[in-house]
Amino acid sequence: MTNVAGAPPVQGQTKPRSRPSISGLIAQTEIDLRLFGMLVALAVILLAFDIMSGGQMISPTNMVTLSVQATGIAIIATGMVLVIVSRNIDLSVGSLVGFVAMSYALLMTDWFPNILHLPADFPLTWLLALAIGIAIGAAFGALQGFIIAYVGVPSFIVTLGGLLSIRGLVWYLSSGAAVSGLDPTFQLIGGGAAGSMGATLTWGVGVVGCLAIVWFLFTARRQRRRFEFPVRPMWAEAVIGVVGCMAILGLAAFANANYWPKGLATRYAAEHGIAVPAGGLQISTGFPYPIMLLIGVTIVMSWVAKRRRFGRFVFAYGGNPDAATLAGINTRWTILKTYVVMGILCALAAAVAAARLNGSTLDVGQSYELYVIAAAVVGGTSFAGGTGSIAGAVVGAFVMQSIAYGLSFNGVNSPGQNVVAGVVLILAVGFDAWNRRRSRS
Repeated sequence: MTNVAGAPPVQGQTKPRSRPSISGLIAQTEIDLRLFGMLVALAVILLAFDIMSGGQMISPTNMVTLSVQATGIAIIATGMVLVIVSRNIDLSVGSLVGFVAMSYALLMTDWFPNILHLPADFPLTWLLALAIGIAIGAAFGALQGFIIAYVGVPSFIVTLGGLLSIRGLVWYLSSGAAVSGLDPTFQLIGGGAAGSMGATLTWGVGVVGCLAIVWFLFTARRQRRRFEFPVRPMWAEAVIGVVGCMAILGLAAFANANYWPKGLATRYAAEHGIAVPAGGLQISTGFPYPIMLLIGVTIVMSWVAKRRRFGRFVFAYGGNPDAATLAGINTRWTILKTYVVMGILCALAAAVAAARLNGSTLDVGQSYELYVIAAAVVGGTSFAGGTGSIAGAVVGAFVMQSIAYGLSFNGVNSPGQNVVAGVVLILAVGFDAWNRRRSRS
């Protein structure tokens, strides 16, 4: 006998189970939907530009070039997250990159040989220059952070002044001239054929990345059980692990499909006594060193933001400055340290830029501030403070660089690229404001 609609089930009769919805299954994986959506948007952008170019844009050579170009923006964007989360801004990043890049060039071409009398074959030239550049970046960051945190001048005014004054100092450093001729080892930081890992090391990095994903999933699950927190279903853990490993190995294979230029490969074969086959010698570049630097910076900055007291203090201050002060957080010292971190990251980005150019010019770092801020905001960092994502900022940097690279690849000039970048920034901030209003209602 069937039950009347709405009546309770008869004793002993089991209620049929409803199948979980797609949204419910996605929720069980606990993935960051915003970050996942950005990755999808990045894929759509690349696919759209590839279609516009007649299928010529998405190739290993173009994608590796795009990734290296995005590295500097992405490195600085990881620090811009902390700055914006703390309800501040830094408009001077581009000028500081230009100043430090010019300092690298002058150190290795003039100051080291003529002032310190270091020989041309001194093995640690690149490391000494990098250390001095990082110190310069940290000093400028500390100065600006001190004025903002302890003097009380708004960050917009201080860093706008830094944008103008530091850019002027670049001219005084070189008297307006371009400087070239960096240490060969230092040039490897910029990528290129020589500045890449090669096929074997790239596959090694891919395997290590897969092992790291498995280890992270295992330890996270063990920690949740230890503290009696709910755990993800095993199928969700398996899907995340398999998809993550496939993505890493796929990127490794894609990078290894990029080869040295034929002329450079032929010269390498002649120097090392290698017979060149009929179709030419193919040497895989693999992952460029700038990408490995970016991966390292992203891991360290994520660890600082999520696991260290300094990162928690920054997010606490951005969420509620008064409450953070009453909780005993040294908010001034915390703000100053965010700008020191920004200076160090600018120095690393400057190393990549100078190494790629084998020197420096007056326009190195121009418009970086636009793309860095846009990357952080597109990646989910809120100007209201207290909310931000390091990984999201890195993906945001690739989104912005993909737009610029795709437009350039399809014949749009630099002013047109800036127009599009500005529109994207406005839309990102507008979406953030709309999302906050919706969450309050």
